[in-house]
Amino acid sequence: MDKADDRAMVRIDDGERSPMGHYRLVSWVFLRIIGLIYLAAFASLAVQIKGLLGADGVLPAGEYLEQALRVMGSQAFWRIPTVFWLEASDFALVGTCLAGMTAAVAVICNGFVRIGLLLCYGLYLSLVQVGQDFTSFQWDLFLLECGFLALFLTGGSRIVIWLYRWLLFRFMFMGGVVKLASGDPSWWNLTALKYHFETQPLPSPLAWYAHRLPDQLLQMGTASVFFIELVVPFFVFMPRPLRLFAAANFLVLQGAIMLTGNYNFFNLLTVALCVFLLEDRDVRPFLGAKLAGRIVNHARPVDRWANLSAGVMALVTFSACGGLLWLTNTQQRPFQPFTALIELTSTLGIVNGYGPFAIMTTERHEIILEGSNDERTWLAYEFNCNPGDPAKPLSWNIPHQPRLDWQMWFAALSNAPRSPWFPRFMEKVLAGSEPVLSLLQYNPFPDHPPRYLRANLYRYSFATPAMRSLNGQIWQREPLGVYPSALRQ
Repeated sequence: MDKADDRAMVRIDDGERSPMGHYRLVSWVFLRIIGLIYLAAFASLAVQIKGLLGADGVLPAGEYLEQALRVMGSQAFWRIPTVFWLEASDFALVGTCLAGMTAAVAVICNGFVRIGLLLCYGLYLSLVQVGQDFTSFQWDLFLLECGFLALFLTGGSRIVIWLYRWLLFRFMFMGGVVKLASGDPSWWNLTALKYHFETQPLPSPLAWYAHRLPDQLLQMGTASVFFIELVVPFFVFMPRPLRLFAAANFLVLQGAIMLTGNYNFFNLLTVALCVFLLEDRDVRPFLGAKLAGRIVNHARPVDRWANLSAGVMALVTFSACGGLLWLTNTQQRPFQPFTALIELTSTLGIVNGYGPFAIMTTERHEIILEGSNDERTWLAYEFNCNPGDPAKPLSWNIPHQPRLDWQMWFAALSNAPRSPWFPRFMEKVLAGSEPVLSLLQYNPFPDHPPRYLRANLYRYSFATPAMRSLNGQIWQREPLGVYPSALRQ
C-alpha cells in the first residue's frame, strides 16, 4: 500500500468518527444498487407500455384519467398524482420511461444524485398511478417506498438507516405473519413448497428439478422459510454479528427464490436492503481503499436539516404503520388524523403493507388464447413467458417483468375475469392492435386478425421425468373448458 492509500485510510478512519461515519460506504453502495433497479424497472416498462397503457393498448392511461376526473372531479388530481395529467399520449408514456432511465443512470454514475432520485421516484409514481391492474403489484410499491427513503439517505442521517432496517423487518416479518394468518393448510402442515415451484407465475429452468426434491426436504425448506421470516427479522435490530447472520439468511432465501422463479426486481430490492445490515468495514474490502476514500471525503456533512427531515419521516412512517396495524386488527376506521395519514402515504407509496404468498396455489391453470376464421380450425397465440406449448422451455427473465403474462396467471385463478382488462385485451387482439400483439411471442394471424377468438382453460402440471426424457415436454396439460365466451368480429 502506497502513501496515498495510507492517507485515504486515515481519512476513512477519521470519517467513521462522524455521526454517519459507519454507513457512508453502505449508503453509497445502496444508492448505486437502487439506481440499477430503477433503470431495470423503467426499461422493462418502456418496451411494453404502449401495449398496456397506450392509446391502442389494453387499458389506456388517457381514458383512465378522463374517467377519474368525471367521477372524482378536482379531487382526482390529488388522489392520482401523476405527470400524465398534462398529457397521456404514447409519446408521453414512452418518454417518461426514457426520462426515468436517464435519471437512474445519473444516480448510478453518482452525478446529480438527489435530483436523479427525485425524478426516479416521481416518474415511477406517475406510472404506477395510471398503470391500473398492470402496476398493482407489491414490488411496485416496495420500490416506491425504498425510493422515497433514498431521498433522505443523501442527507447523511443515521435515522434513515434505521428506517431502512425497519422496512426490511416489516417486509420479512409480515411475509411470515400473513402465511400463518391466512390459515392456508399447506403452510400450516409445511407442504407449501410441494406446490410452489410448479404453480408459481413464471418458473425458472431449475423449478422443474426443485419440484422433484423429496417431500421431507421440501418440508424442511418450508420450515426454514418460517424461521427466516418470523425469527430472523428481529436480528435486524441487534448488534453487528447478529445482523450479519440475518443478512446471510435473507440472502439465502432470496437467492433460492431467484434461482427457481422469476420475480423481476422484487428479490433484488430485498437483497439491496440487506446492505443496511452491514457497516462500512464490511463493504470497504469490495470497494478498495482509493474508492472508499473518495466516497467518504466527498460525502456531505450531516446537518440539522437532514436529521430533522429524517426524524419527520420516521414519525410519519411509524404513525402510518400504527394506523395500518389498527385497521388490520380491528377492521374499523382509525382516528381521523390516522385516516388522512394512511390515505396520503398510500397514495404516494410511502408506507405499504406487504405479504407475498399468503395463500399457496395448489393447481396451475393457464388460459390459452385461440383464433379461427371458420370456428373449426383454431390456432393458438403464444405468450412470451407463460406456458402454452407443453414443450416450451422454461427461462429466466429477471429483472424484466412481462406484466401481461403475470395478469394472465392471475386471471386463470378464477373462473371469470374480475376486472375489465381481460375482455379489453381480447377485443384488442381481435381488432389486430399492433401494440397489444407486440406483447405476445407468437401471433398465428400475422396478415389479418381472425374472425373469432376464444380462451380455453387448461390445468398444467410438470411432466414426469420419463415423459420429459421421451419427448422433451416440460409440461403436461388437460382441458377444463372455455374461459369466457368466444368473441365475434
